[in-house]
Amino acid sequence: MERTMTPVEQALEIKSLRRVISAYLNYSFAMEEDVKRWERSYEKLQSAHKELLSHLPQKYRDLRRCIGVNFRFIMSMLQAFDAPFDLSQDVDTDSQLDAAQTRRNSLDSDYVCHASVCDEVHTYPPFETTEQVSNCQPNSSDKCGNIKARVNDIQLDGAVQDGPSSISSADEVLNIMDDPRCLQDGAKAYQPRMEDTRTTGTEKMCQNAKKVSICGMDFLDPMLHLHVPPADVDKVRCIIRNIVRDWTKEGAKEREQCYKPILEELDNWFPNRSRERPPCCVVPGAGLSRLACEISCLGFACQGNEFSYYMLICSNFILNVTQAPLEWAIHPWIHSNCNMISDAIQLQTVYFPDLHPGSAGITDGFSMCAGDFVEVYSHSSQEGMWDAVVTCFFIDTAHNIVEYIEIIARILKPGGVWINLGPLLYHFADAISYSGEEEMSVEISLEDVKRVAAHYGLVMQKEKTIETTYTANLKSMIQTRYTAAFWTMIKDGNKQTSQ
Repeated sequence: MERTMTPVEQALEIKSLRRVISAYLNYSFAMEEDVKRWERSYEKLQSAHKELLSHLPQKYRDLRRCIGVNFRFIMSMLQAFDAPFDLSQDVDTDSQLDAAQTRRNSLDSDYVCHASVCDEVHTYPPFETTEQVSNCQPNSSDKCGNIKARVNDIQLDGAVQDGPSSISSADEVLNIMDDPRCLQDGAKAYQPRMEDTRTTGTEKMCQNAKKVSICGMDFLDPMLHLHVPPADVDKVRCIIRNIVRDWTKEGAKEREQCYKPILEELDNWFPNRSRERPPCCVVPGAGLSRLACEISCLGFACQGNEFSYYMLICSNFILNVTQAPLEWAIHPWIHSNCNMISDAIQLQTVYFPDLHPGSAGITDGFSMCAGDFVEVYSHSSQEGMWDAVVTCFFIDTAHNIVEYIEIIARILKPGGVWINLGPLLYHFADAISYSGEEEMSVEISLEDVKRVAAHYGLVMQKEKTIETTYTANLKSMIQTRYTAAFWTMIKDGNKQTSQ
């Protein structure tokens, strides 16, 4: 039986979604400030030093063009997003809502990232619901093959009726930017136009704001331009890097390191998959959904679970709105000048998706569930419902990892498989909430993790370590590598896991 959101919970979700959209909209402004800071440093150089670095002014102009390309994608993505709430309504700010917002802010901001150069975002979702999730329900696809993924029975399909024309307003407003291919791999410089090249795409859009609607609201609506902490914009930068990991050919090496062993293990454990009754698999912390998509293409009825609006908005766009492979372009490495071998690498153009989801051969039953893993999958309807649980860079996102393991054991069928890959970089270690209180964080060793799993009837079948990176620029002078734990456990049918 589904639970209806209370007014306070709905108001909280509206505030959270506005905050995420505001962060996306402020990306261009924040990046422009970074470029201006770099220019000010350049202007302080002695004349002789400026002469040695005379190419930098052109680089800063190139960076502004790259920022505009990224912002074009962001605006198209936001315009295609069908918000599950009416964002134009006023939100009360009584003490009950403020207290709930304080808790949400702590979930949204106090965490440790998997990659030292990026703010990890798949761990602190703004959705929190205990709605029942029906499993393995087939999902329709439109005539273009776009996937209509379920999200707790709130469709975030975003599928467009008329293809790219439905988001043409962003293209119209941002027509100051050349086709992104003019900067392919940062090798081709462009000729500045007659307009001031320091005018950003965001500023141009502000001048044409009446043409642009975001989730049913004007682009300049004050409610979409809240105070945006720098950390929130960092999450947008991280989403751009996550696109590289999940949906580009440049991310293929990381996917080979992380996803390929999982897919091979699933294939080995379920060799005789029935198309009529495919085995059911859930992927908590699905992020931008590539792993869940690959599992579905392998012949499983797969459900991705994600809690972050940052991730959900972007994955919705990739799954439901993209019309063809390599349709979109971004410049993922422009956010920092550090550890760059060359300007060309920093300005590199990356195209996505390398795999068009609607043409990938996804199995009926593919869906996305928005919500907190604990809140959603602790529901009684989930007990013993899943043939497989796949966790990739996920289990250390818990406040209480014991609770995660208990729920994984409970939702597996007897004989079901848990496949895990990832480190134990506990995201709430040393975290302080907005209220100034310590966040709960249970941080245990790998040996303790395995002992807890055994307590709940999960029997180790295979175990090894895998060297991998996370959202890395493989051409950077610095690399963060993990010796990630990889295992396969099966659920002992004789072990009681429910309370």
